[in-house]
Amino acid sequence: MLTIRDEIIKQLQEVYDPEISINIFDLGLVYDIQINEEERSAEITHTLTSAFCGFADVIAEDIRKAGYVDGIDNVTIVTTFDPPFSMDMVPEETKLILGWL
Repeated sequence: MLTIRDEIIKQLQEVYDPEISINIFDLGLVYDIQINEEERSAEITHTLTSAFCGFADVIAEDIRKAGYVDGIDNVTIVTTFDPPFSMDMVPEETKLILGWL
């Protein structure tokens, strides 16, 4: 049985940056997922590939929706640029899939 965090990650793997053909989780854009089971809440901290991303609002809303899994009634999204996204943040497995290694 998957944990709440695992369920959220599974949902986040369905959220794509429209300009890149890989999901935001596997791209390394999700920095943290905090779960409070008592309050039935989740806080998802993420970044964007660029502070000037034209799809920022769409991506943030898709991330918010992905946080609503069984056991979660309130999702807070924190968008940060600290640290700023760089290609070093992309996991090795993702780099291999994309042919970047």
